[in-house]
Amino acid sequence: MSVRVGHAAEAEDFPMAAKKLLQNRQLRDNLRHATDVIRGKRAKVVNELPDWEELRSAAHEVKEHVLRYLGSYLEQFEQKCKQAGGQVHWARDASEANGIIAGIIKRHGESEVIKVKTMTSDEMSLNDALQAAGITPYETDLADLIIQLGEDAPSHIVVPALHRNRSEVRQIFQEKMHLKDLGDRPEDLTAAAREYLREKFLRVKIGISGANFAIAESGSVVVVESEGNGRMCVSLPRVLITIVGIEKILPRFEDLEIFLQLLPRSATGERMNPYNSIWAGPSGTDGPQEFHVVLLDNGRTNVMADPESSETLDCIRCGACLNACPVYRQTGGHAYGSVYAGPIGAILTPQLQALEHSQSLPYASSLCGACYEVCPVKINIPDILIHLRGEIVKRGDAPLNERIAMKAVGFALSNGRRLSTAQKLARIVQRPFEHDGNLQDLPSMLAGWTTFRDLAAVPKTSFREWWAERGKGTGT
Repeated sequence: MSVRVGHAAEAEDFPMAAKKLLQNRQLRDNLRHATDVIRGKRAKVVNELPDWEELRSAAHEVKEHVLRYLGSYLEQFEQKCKQAGGQVHWARDASEANGIIAGIIKRHGESEVIKVKTMTSDEMSLNDALQAAGITPYETDLADLIIQLGEDAPSHIVVPALHRNRSEVRQIFQEKMHLKDLGDRPEDLTAAAREYLREKFLRVKIGISGANFAIAESGSVVVVESEGNGRMCVSLPRVLITIVGIEKILPRFEDLEIFLQLLPRSATGERMNPYNSIWAGPSGTDGPQEFHVVLLDNGRTNVMADPESSETLDCIRCGACLNACPVYRQTGGHAYGSVYAGPIGAILTPQLQALEHSQSLPYASSLCGACYEVCPVKINIPDILIHLRGEIVKRGDAPLNERIAMKAVGFALSNGRRLSTAQKLARIVQRPFEHDGNLQDLPSMLAGWTTFRDLAAVPKTSFREWWAERGKGTGT
């Protein structure tokens, strides 16, 4: 089975990738500025709602209910979507989904598509598959367009080009859009993108969208966005193909009342999304005359099978955990080697790949809990990170040096005399590195502990020794 999550299977381990990115001062400045702005806006609009915590709890309950009865809701969605005139395709993995989509496009004799809200397509590496089949995809979200034209990779769930500043975007647009003169004001850049895309909106006959939600009781699909390109993509083409991860199902239309309050506030600090598009099939008069839904598994049922971490699939892709994470704010999304970056990527990517790849990601966290505090659906990311670390150890896939170190520590801690001997040896070994009660400049792999954090020296007297000196015990 082919399960792709961007290019995570070939990605460099997080520590190595992060170390390189930490040297990029411009990247870190861009990240800090962008995440600070989003966090500030989010805090303001969240504080306006007296029932914010109740909304979070309600969303969590809805998503957990869906996972318990997902099979029934998927069948209901399929039935209702077909009744509305849509066609439903089931895809076990990325390769099957890519084949279905390419087949639909070729059947209509087309060689171009426009795309919107398609993070799931990045997970599938759909653009690569389409280009291999002779089909040209055009991204229409402004940030995704910047990524595509810059031959780059996304670094954020909501703001994929967050790592780029205006001057970099201007340079990309000038080069790829063949513009002689272009200012660097936001108005100049968006005007250039609008002119570039408008021709494609009016000409290309097949659109591909993702989905924020899919409603079981009506067979309808929901896309929320802020630019208006989504409305163009789902209404102008003659054929519309929508990719839906199977976890995106909501039972009832009225459930949107909860999520349409949580999502925009958590994602972009807006009270509501400017554009909310909902459709259920061809109208027969205007808009797409043919509608396809591809229901994608791609490892999701494997995630559901583990009760300790299945709530990972509750994610509504708001990106709030990235903006709050101190690790992400230093390294950016590229260090994660996957379309899903930050804390949610650290737990989602390894699970989608059944822990075959990306095993360094569950360790890409300080376990501070900031991600859980801001998650609008209350995913306990720190607990899942710890669970996945345990699973990696059980599989015997932990790094060799770490396994040796843990066995040595376990051996010393299992016996009082051995612990006392180890403490005495440590006091001797640490002398060249001890300064003002802390250890500095430790050698080899231990250097990581002292480069960025304080490490207290082993005290001159242990508690056991102090206790024994007072005649309270033997110290053993």
